[in-house]
Amino acid sequence: MRFSVVDYVIFALLLVLSSAIGLYYALSGGKQRTMQEFLLANRSMGFFPVALSLLATFQSAVAILGVPSEIFRFGTEYWFLGCSYIIGLLIPAHIFIPIFYRLRLTSTYEYLELRFGKAVRICGTATFIFQMVIYMGVVLYAPALAFNAVTGFSLWGTVVTMGLVCTLYTTLGGLKAVIWTDVIQTLVMFAGQLAVIIVGTMKVGSISEVWQIALDNKMISGINWNPDPFTRHSVWSLSIGGVFMMLSLYGVNQAQVQRYLSSRTEKEAILSCYTVFPCQQLVLGLGCITGLVMYAYYQKNEILNPELISTPDQMVLYFVMDILQGLPGLPGLFVACLFSGALSTISSAFNSLATVTMEDFIKPHFPNLTESRATLLSKGLALGYGLVCLAMAYISSLMGPVLQAALSIFGMVGGPLLGLFCLGLFFPFTNSIGAITGLVVGLGMAFWIGIGSFVMRMPAATSPLLNVTSAPDIGNLTTAIMTTVFTSQTAQQRVSGLERFYSLSYMWYSAHNSATVVLVGILVSLLTGPTKGADINPHTVYLVLPKLLFFLPKRYKEKLRFGVPHISEDQSKEAMSEKSCNGFLNGDANMLEKEELEESYGGFSRSNGGHSFIVHETSL
Repeated sequence: MRFSVVDYVIFALLLVLSSAIGLYYALSGGKQRTMQEFLLANRSMGFFPVALSLLATFQSAVAILGVPSEIFRFGTEYWFLGCSYIIGLLIPAHIFIPIFYRLRLTSTYEYLELRFGKAVRICGTATFIFQMVIYMGVVLYAPALAFNAVTGFSLWGTVVTMGLVCTLYTTLGGLKAVIWTDVIQTLVMFAGQLAVIIVGTMKVGSISEVWQIALDNKMISGINWNPDPFTRHSVWSLSIGGVFMMLSLYGVNQAQVQRYLSSRTEKEAILSCYTVFPCQQLVLGLGCITGLVMYAYYQKNEILNPELISTPDQMVLYFVMDILQGLPGLPGLFVACLFSGALSTISSAFNSLATVTMEDFIKPHFPNLTESRATLLSKGLALGYGLVCLAMAYISSLMGPVLQAALSIFGMVGGPLLGLFCLGLFFPFTNSIGAITGLVVGLGMAFWIGIGSFVMRMPAATSPLLNVTSAPDIGNLTTAIMTTVFTSQTAQQRVSGLERFYSLSYMWYSAHNSATVVLVGILVSLLTGPTKGADINPHTVYLVLPKLLFFLPKRYKEKLRFGVPHISEDQSKEAMSEKSCNGFLNGDANMLEKEELEESYGGFSRSNGGHSFIVHETSL
């Protein structure tokens, strides 16, 4: 199983095209001379490229390898995850995006300072950086490892080449280059998956035959209504737990929020979120169909070199190289598809890490930093994080079985960060002490369950994948990308005590950890003295209770505001629109001081550690 010359050419074209886009935006237009251009694409992007970039950011090579592997081993039950997509995208579209966009943030964690104070912002930023730095190296190393195992292509040649190309176009072209390369890479991902599905289906016979083979072998799953949270997959864990997973990815993650904020208008940002929904369903569907085609093919054909498949994730690439032999160019197209997923994820990580480091750690300490120096420093940060990514890829190679544990850190952090933002948005009486305590307890709970689950499952992690119909339940990369630790033990294995606790289904993981942060944060806030509603910027909270209990008398709904002042939605939008015209859309991030912005947006200002408001009384 080796590449032909045509395959190498197609793979190389992807890398050259990605680099060319970065060079184009570095040498044309604004040449990335301002912070707004480099970090937020000058807030000038339309909804469609933003939507494809949102999709590509977390549709990494891990998912391209992992979803078909999941279906190949366990059947189509994972397909029900699509039920969570609509709610998981509607909530960000109508709650998170309007609040973040109207506050004119650059770093998502600026919100935490407006709501809780500087200490909470620093904690949130540090947590995010820890999450993404570790995740970057693994996302780069994992597909290179799978690629090397079945093609013999140089492992470290692949890692270094991809890392340098990604660093080049991200550093030179800024967010605009990242978004447009994401668009190209998303199209390549679709083309690669479609090529495999079409050729694989033809080799099996027809799509109806693929379905019939899967049906005969009970791979087409029905709806599992079991409410047991320790059951690996059920309609409850996939739909409800999946909502929390989607919120942690598309609601509060800096890499995604930064794309919303790059949109021309709030309406375009919301529309991009709606556009992601059918794209996500299509991506999930393609992954699941690939898994079924792969299963049907190996029911009719023998795996000739099972020794090449040491993990389930290598199964997909083995299948691709198997069925596409003799079709020059198609193996190269799929590998380009695979590495497009990795490039899009890593470039998004570089850019978002440079943004939060600049906005949350550097600018507050150097308020007089000139625009040109700040932009140059941002590019330097993107370059630095690129080199860190290569170092993390090397560390990942030394981790052996712990590689899966490193990937799971992405999930360990996503849930607690979601809980921290929910605490600020939906519970106006919570304070900074409650927020920090909740985050610390949530992270502690996440790592406790995660490490316990990993230790409990270590013997299974070394099992080879030799049997198509009864592949052992070893760790795969899908569960890691989906904001989880590891899958729980199979339903057939019944454990008790603390081991039972460690076998919590990975699909409940994000919900469990975010709920921990919220509950602890509320309790500590009440014990240490809740925040008064009059001291809260009304634009940093979403009063969900008065909206849900709209049928209550007005005086009761007023109590559910917890004293938060009324604001005029129309006047808020008008104020922000005026400021946008005067400064932001012209690419000058320094035309407005933070205090001036806050004053224009709802009359919020700080003086002597206190808060005062100019508010407009309206009816509820």
